[in-house]
Amino acid sequence: MSVANPKPRAGHRFHIDQALLISCLCLLGIGFVMVASSSMHLGVKMADDVSYYPFKQLVHIILGLMFAGFILAIPMKVWQRIGQPLFIAGLVLLLVVLIPGIGIKVNGSIRWLSILGLRIQVSEVMKFISVIYMAGYITRHNEHVRRSLFGLLRPLMLFSVACILLLLEPDFGSAVVILIIAMGMMFLGGARLSPFVALVSLVSTAAAVLAYTSPYRLKRITSFVDPWEHAKDSGYQLTQALISFGRGEVSGVGLGNGLQKLFYLPEAHTDFLFSVLGEELGLIGVMLIIVLFTTLVMRGFSIGGQAEMAGEKFSALVAYGLAIWFGFQAFVNMGVNMGMLPTKGLTLPLMSYGGGSMIVMCGAIAVLFRIHYEVTELHKINVKGGHR
Repeated sequence: MSVANPKPRAGHRFHIDQALLISCLCLLGIGFVMVASSSMHLGVKMADDVSYYPFKQLVHIILGLMFAGFILAIPMKVWQRIGQPLFIAGLVLLLVVLIPGIGIKVNGSIRWLSILGLRIQVSEVMKFISVIYMAGYITRHNEHVRRSLFGLLRPLMLFSVACILLLLEPDFGSAVVILIIAMGMMFLGGARLSPFVALVSLVSTAAAVLAYTSPYRLKRITSFVDPWEHAKDSGYQLTQALISFGRGEVSGVGLGNGLQKLFYLPEAHTDFLFSVLGEELGLIGVMLIIVLFTTLVMRGFSIGGQAEMAGEKFSALVAYGLAIWFGFQAFVNMGVNMGMLPTKGLTLPLMSYGGGSMIVMCGAIAVLFRIHYEVTELHKINVKGGHR
């Protein structure tokens, strides 16, 4: 028996994964404090208002929580039903953002649409849609995915279209994240190891070719290898980030006392927020954030495992996909900030400044809570049935 549309009744308790809730609220709270700390001087410069960016981020968080409440009420069967139309809608959005005069250009990249005054980064929406679509595909074609190489390649043909559109923005980082999500979900969905390894090798080779044939991407890679050699040009951002971590040491210089954010470190409140945190809160703050993200990802995989044991294959794959997304993107952002990976324009989930990103990620977390609720309800029904 499956819980297709369980709805909370009057006086009925909505089951919450407490560890997931605490980790998400802590990330939101700490992220808000660090955005405020890293952007006050920018607010004065941009709008002569020290609270300009903190206030906007607070609005983003409130909108994200409201959106999460809406998403929480949507049964997983609905997501399973609309996965294919959603993917087509996502491709349309990726096309629309490239239309001159519609897409918003920032730092040379056209990645944003303005909707009701709110900037929505289309790639973030596409990541969520990719999880939903891939879970539906694997659920429908489970045997093909398990036994056939074509079963693995078929969905990647559509994903390659999305990646080409992302590269036109250009947004190489998001294209990589989407491919990692897709391949990770196929592996967890039961893909055989030999064709899966061949597929990973093919995609890795294609990514390497794209990186080395693009001058600006190649420049990023060479500056990442030795940023100090390029400290005044392509390695400037990374060297400033590394100085931030060096100044922070174990306990940090104190909240609000960081110097690198004061026009030395570009994008301090967005992509390089983790560096500001490292400077002001030190190794202790860095380890706290790593523990919180680890908890979030582990709970995501745990919820997916519970759903799979309950026979809810689609819900399980969605939970796995969301965990891969948050875990990989957080890993890349932290790796970039610490000089472990080449520079990529990926935000730190639930923490970096940004309206569209915050709203989409809060919605994604709400889907995890929904899966946990439905699986818990199914377990209660099965227990009651066993006692009869």
